[in-house]
Amino acid sequence: MVASSEGVGRAEQFFIIWRVLSILLLLTVLISCAPSPPAPETPTLPLKLVSWDDLPGWTQDNHVAALRAFRASCRSLKKRPDWRDSCEVAQLEVDEKGARAFFQHHFRPWQLVNEDGSSDGLITGYYVPDLAGSRNSSTIFPYPIYKKPDDLLSIDLTSVYPELRGYRLRGRLVGQRVVPYFSREQIDSYEQPLHGQELFWVGDPVKLFFLQIQGSGRINLEDGTQVMVSYAEQNGHPYRSIGKLLLERGAMTRDQMSMQKIAAWGRNNPRKVQRLLNENPSYVFFRPLDAGVTTPPGAMGIPLTPQRSIAVDPRFIPLGAPVFLSTTFPGNEKPLQRLMVAQDTGGAIKGRVRADFFWGVGDEAGSYAGKMKQSGRMWVLLPKGINMPRK
Repeated sequence: MVASSEGVGRAEQFFIIWRVLSILLLLTVLISCAPSPPAPETPTLPLKLVSWDDLPGWTQDNHVAALRAFRASCRSLKKRPDWRDSCEVAQLEVDEKGARAFFQHHFRPWQLVNEDGSSDGLITGYYVPDLAGSRNSSTIFPYPIYKKPDDLLSIDLTSVYPELRGYRLRGRLVGQRVVPYFSREQIDSYEQPLHGQELFWVGDPVKLFFLQIQGSGRINLEDGTQVMVSYAEQNGHPYRSIGKLLLERGAMTRDQMSMQKIAAWGRNNPRKVQRLLNENPSYVFFRPLDAGVTTPPGAMGIPLTPQRSIAVDPRFIPLGAPVFLSTTFPGNEKPLQRLMVAQDTGGAIKGRVRADFFWGVGDEAGSYAGKMKQSGRMWVLLPKGINMPRK
């Protein structure tokens, strides 16, 4: 690890890290001494082998579109022996009948099942917002989008404490101490602790907040150019839902809750916006993507395909795998049944039957994503050479 503050020698760095690890070890011991919650009496395996006839709407889907999305996954999957053959055949151009036959010949459908044996789960949506912006601050564009700060430390402790896999310690050096990184309230304060780290400037603080929730966005600059930005890092503070806060305070009902309603509340209450946003201390930093990128990369590093990519929990679904989804469109009960591809993950996407549906870029995609909170079922398609689901 390299410290970002000048004048801190290797011995001092080692001492700081040692102190942090000592504290974490103590916390680990204390947690291990706490009583564990009782395990389910009869937990089920996460996957159940079914037939193609069990997939509702399977024959009505556009399998050519699904095949195109799967080809993108093959940039990574072709390196794995179990997926190599299907990825080679996937490169061939076929019609709708051939695309459906491809999936049925090379894969078997496994239904995702919850620990209690149920098969329904939560399906939400996400998108890439459009924001008008500038490379310079002004009265029209006063709110900065920050890059990853130079002084932000991100420490992965997996090699030292395997039981902490997936957790990172984020902070900054103050003298010889590692302290928590700046919170949202501190970052947006008049002190401007991140001055000089700005990428772009935008005009709407609520849209900027949604950009941080979505993790990527498209900035439409004054000169007509467009720049895609994507997640680079986070400040290490926990996320707190402002939507939940507005519900608790009676600003809107649960039936009214959506990103669009939150944005409208912000326009109607401009003096209260920053105070509300500050109650979520989490803050996301961004990086600009190369020119010509039209959709952001997911967790696989592959550009997402609108309405064909989903975010999943990789503990239960291998990234890159086709996943058949049966749910409904947000705002009505019209069936939404199509073959997706698991190409992304998310901090809130946890569980066996859980997915985040990528709607695409812009306001229309946002209108669907902002309202999507549906019940749904999922089937992961695995190569026939994979015979047993993971426990």
